Amino acid sequence: MFVKHLTLSHFRNHKNTEIEFEPGVNLLVGPNGQGKTNVVEAIEYVSTLSSHRVAGYQPLIHKDATGAIIRLKVSHETRDVIVDLELNRDNPNQLRINQSPIPKMRDVLGTVYSVVFAPEDIDIVKRDPSNRRSFIDQLLVQFSPRMAGVISDYERVLKQRNTLLKTARSTGTKGSALSTLDAWDESLIKFGSEIVQTRLSLLERIRPHLTEAYQAIAIANNEPTILMKSSLLGSQIVDDYEEAELEYLTLAELQKVPVLYREKLASVRNKELERGITLIGPHRDDLVLLLGDLPAKGYASHGESWSYALALRLASAKLLSAESKTGDPVVILDDVFAELDAGRRDRLDACSQCFKQLEKKDVRRCSRCMIAKYCSRECQVEHWKSGSHKEFCSAAVKNARQIKSDGGTDADVFLRNSILHVEMRGDEICKKNSATAVYQAISK
Repeated sequence: MFVKHLTLSHFRNHKNTEIEFEPGVNLLVGPNGQGKTNVVEAIEYVSTLSSHRVAGYQPLIHKDATGAIIRLKVSHETRDVIVDLELNRDNPNQLRINQSPIPKMRDVLGTVYSVVFAPEDIDIVKRDPSNRRSFIDQLLVQFSPRMAGVISDYERVLKQRNTLLKTARSTGTKGSALSTLDAWDESLIKFGSEIVQTRLSLLERIRPHLTEAYQAIAIANNEPTILMKSSLLGSQIVDDYEEAELEYLTLAELQKVPVLYREKLASVRNKELERGITLIGPHRDDLVLLLGDLPAKGYASHGESWSYALALRLASAKLLSAESKTGDPVVILDDVFAELDAGRRDRLDACSQCFKQLEKKDVRRCSRCMIAKYCSRECQVEHWKSGSHKEFCSAAVKNARQIKSDGGTDADVFLRNSILHVEMRGDEICKKNSATAVYQAISK
């Protein structure tokens, strides 16, 4: 699967934007604030009906507009599909697929598969359980679009049940007067059990891909493991399950989940009435990310945490490629290379090249691109065409020194790039200002 064309109307800062894409690598380069991440976000929203930056869709609409339109043309084998999403501030949102109106927005799920690597991915490893729950739930919705409805139903039941618990606490309701709560319990167990079981099954399928992906990026001896810490097990009732010594739910308990749910719900009834809140369920569970024998959160270095987060995304892409009907997902790298050392950056780049469409934003940038970082071959060509070789030379020297100070090992790449630049320009002044200067910079 690959994206052929994207049209944005009043989406974020894009009032009217048309972008053509090709199979393979597509590079988005430009100054900060021009809307590159907004392009990423638009493709992601069509794929998952969610954004990695905000909750809800209202912020996606241009501040001066009453609505936004995303039109995405995707291709799989010989078949093209055009998806039109109309997001409205006040009126119901609209969906059309190949010009045919679709009554439910979530019916778009399963039409476009994508995996986004973004700077916010570090939160999956380092921050709260809600970040890890969002990661696994977004992925399971891509595999099984109907789960979006199950999650929505669970959240609705949870909200109603919490309201009833608060009311019972404030009024002192007891005994037979709580029969309504029993009815909500059955719905909670039904939807909650399906979410827990689906998460558990998905974790089992993603584990081998996670190990392979982490080893490919980090080349380390520590093996990553992902486990589910469940509020359905054990006897503890605490507010922060991340810190609790709870048991891990395994595949062996998969069929027992509804029974475990019902038993634990009955045992915590009095505590829930005291606190006025639902204390167990998938909204209280957590994914524990281990690196070796230790949790990545709190023990892993910044580089290891980044590698873990990226490995989770890469494993997701590998699993989608293996199990989805449309083959490879659209893989999008949104400014993640700047956080990695040279070795990890090159290995992630190599791993991501295997997918049929790859979109990169701000990768290996240089001063001519307004953001001084690593200069790409494509950008060098622009330098050569425009004749701005002096600017390129100063950028090459700066880049080489930065790589050297970072302890990197690929400074010689920039030397070779500079020499190639000299060969194409045939400019002796350039030779003095680039190749020699870079060589001196990395030799110090």
